Amino acid sequence: MLRKIRILLAAVTFTLITLLFLDLTGSLHAWLGWLAKIQFWPAVLALNVAVVAGLLVLTLIFGRIYCSVICPLGIMQDLISALHGRRKRNRFSFSPEKRWLRYGVLVVFLASCVAGINVIVSLLAPYSSYGRMVNSILRPVWTAGNNVLASLAERMDSYAFYNVDVWMRSLPTLIIAAVTFVIIAVLAWRGGRTYCNTICPVGTILSFFARFSWFKISIDGDKCVSCRLCEKNCKASAIDVKTGRIDYSRCVVCGNCIGKCNKDAIRYVHPAKAEARKAEAKHEGGNESGSVDSGRRSFLLGAAIATTAAALAQEKKKVDGGLAVIEDKVQPERATPITPPGSMSARHMAQHCTACQLCVSACPNDVLRPSSDLSKLMQPTMSYERGYCRPECTRCSDVCPTGAIKPITREDKSSTQIGHAVWIKKNCVSVTDGVACGNCARHCPVGAITMIPLHPGTDSKLTIPAVNEARCIGCGACENLCPARPFSAIYVEGHEVHRTV
Repeated sequence: MLRKIRILLAAVTFTLITLLFLDLTGSLHAWLGWLAKIQFWPAVLALNVAVVAGLLVLTLIFGRIYCSVICPLGIMQDLISALHGRRKRNRFSFSPEKRWLRYGVLVVFLASCVAGINVIVSLLAPYSSYGRMVNSILRPVWTAGNNVLASLAERMDSYAFYNVDVWMRSLPTLIIAAVTFVIIAVLAWRGGRTYCNTICPVGTILSFFARFSWFKISIDGDKCVSCRLCEKNCKASAIDVKTGRIDYSRCVVCGNCIGKCNKDAIRYVHPAKAEARKAEAKHEGGNESGSVDSGRRSFLLGAAIATTAAALAQEKKKVDGGLAVIEDKVQPERATPITPPGSMSARHMAQHCTACQLCVSACPNDVLRPSSDLSKLMQPTMSYERGYCRPECTRCSDVCPTGAIKPITREDKSSTQIGHAVWIKKNCVSVTDGVACGNCARHCPVGAITMIPLHPGTDSKLTIPAVNEARCIGCGACENLCPARPFSAIYVEGHEVHRTV
């Protein structure tokens, strides 16, 4: 019963979180965005005390169920391990805890957080690793499938689907995501939860609390016949039948051992109650009542998980939007990268972002993409070759689970200066081709661009843009809609610290 509840909850969580990254419309974030916010490390960075405390209390009561039913990377490992389990059964065995590796990785992880070495933090954070895999590997496939359906629907005069561009946002991020997937998949295929119990820093942190959990997997020595079925099916390699010991710091409460035991020798109860049941079984000569209670305990576990998730749910309103893509633009060399409105500064973004790519996948205008800069590797940066940052869109700030991009209203966004426009005379079509344009001024949402005569004092009607830097908010509409190719005649330079205009 425990295993079935765990599988059901894990399947629901895994499917919904994956859909968050694959959603092409932005509608799911309004209902499911809280699933990203209850992930452990994003909640820590966001200083979300309620979520962190709730997850720790959940661990102190039920053990490491977070790793089994909430963490998408953990669930992914279970899926891969289960595929191998169909070919090779009873393949696990007890192995001692590798403390030097677990705690060594944790020390490096925490030291990197303090020192601001964000690359290491982003590589090791489990939720972020899973997000990169979905966004870099699975999302292009998903989008291509959507485009096939859109093509078929168009032939039937239906617009239930619409085409979305499939493009590579960052080659380094794609390579890192692919390598990460291969490593974790191989470890899960061969050793089940090896990654969780030797490398994952979140698993190590939760293991401190899981040792003292109220409910634990318990072996009844009087009923156990040492068949080792439980040990051979423990994907955490945490059960040692010879000594009758279970390493609770590595147990993820998957319930596999309970399901495989034919002698009813393993239960999920409080240790003190396990001893009481043992004495009661000896006195009454039966175990029927214990079996019934085990079902109640399993139901309690499932109810607790569902209740906790519901209590932590946060629903946000999203604004949809889109813009036709302008092709063949080349990204300019910016002296200062642009960070999204709500991130406040480049430093704040670097300190809080774990590069999960949720904002990148949620951006409806293809403005956000993972950075290739080593100091900010895989963290989102802005560029305007494919679209611009629409003043009415706040989707990236709505979905960010870590607080790297803080929630921002449309009114505040319209007065937040993330950069300013710079005009490049040699690229402007009014100068090079002698044609009237004014595209940048017409589309500036804040009126920061004024067209002035190219040749004042003459009969020429050609005009060029003059930028009011104090009024410009750096949205990139001018850069994106500039007809000059391959480099726009006007581009946005970012600001290290955002300003209010």
